[in-house]
Amino acid sequence: MAFVLDHYQSDGVRIAYRLDMPDESAADIKPVPVLLIHGFASNHVVNWVNPSWTTMFARAGYRTISIDNRGHGASEKLYDRQMYSAPLMARDAVRLLDHLDVEQALVMGYSMGARITAFMLDQDQERIRAAVFAGMGINMVRGLGGSAPIAEAFEADSPRGISDSKARSFRIFAESTGGDLKALAACLRGPRIKVSKEMLARIERPVLIVVGTSDEIAGSASELAALVPGSRVLPVEGRDHMKTVGDPRFKQGVLTFFDTLL
Repeated sequence: MAFVLDHYQSDGVRIAYRLDMPDESAADIKPVPVLLIHGFASNHVVNWVNPSWTTMFARAGYRTISIDNRGHGASEKLYDRQMYSAPLMARDAVRLLDHLDVEQALVMGYSMGARITAFMLDQDQERIRAAVFAGMGINMVRGLGGSAPIAEAFEADSPRGISDSKARSFRIFAESTGGDLKALAACLRGPRIKVSKEMLARIERPVLIVVGTSDEIAGSASELAALVPGSRVLPVEGRDHMKTVGDPRFKQGVLTFFDTLL
C-alpha cells in the first residue's frame, strides 16, 4: 500500500502527517478523502495504522490523511501550555486540508480527536462532508476533569511511585507510544475550552457517534447525540476506551456510514 510521510507549517508549528493512497484493486475510488485525528498521548500510527484503519480505507477506495497533533508523534513538541487548546489543534487540521488543496473531507476523531473535530465543525463546517465523534460521548460537553494527576504522573521521574491508577496507566501508555512526557503534560495543563451545547446545535453535517459500552471515559453516546441534530449512535458492545479503537464493528460501522454519503 502506497503512503507518504511529510510535514507542513501551521502558524509556525511543524505538523507531521501521513497520506495513504487508495488500493489499486479497489472497485471504486472515492472522491472525498478521510481525515483521521488521533487521541491524547497517541499518534497516527498507534491510532490508525497499527489497527489497520488506513488499510481498510485504502481497500475501500479512500485516500486517508492522518495527522499527528501538535506535541504528539512526529509533530513539533511545544512546552508552553497555552499552545495546546483544542481550537488551535482544529486550526492545524484545517490548515492541513489547505496545504493539501482538499476542499472537503470526511473527518473522524477519537477521544481528544473527537473534540478537535467538533471545533473544526465550528470553525469551518463547509470543509467537512461528515464527521465521526469516536471515543467521546457527553463528556465532550461536560469535560473529563481530573487531568492534574495525569499531568503530574507525566512529570514524575518514574511511573513506579504514581499511586493514582488511572494516571499511572496513562503514563505507561504514553511511554509505550514514545510520547514526549513534558509536551504531553503541557497539553494536559493547557486551556480547557469545552465544546458547548450551542456549538453542537449548529452542526448541519451528518455525524456518527461511536462509544464502547464499557467506556467510562467517554460518557453517554445517546446524551451527546441528543445535542447534535440528526446524529446517530453506534454502540460497541463490551469495549472500553482503549479496546474500542480496533474493534471490527467500529470499522465496519464507520465504513458503511461514509459509503452511504458518497
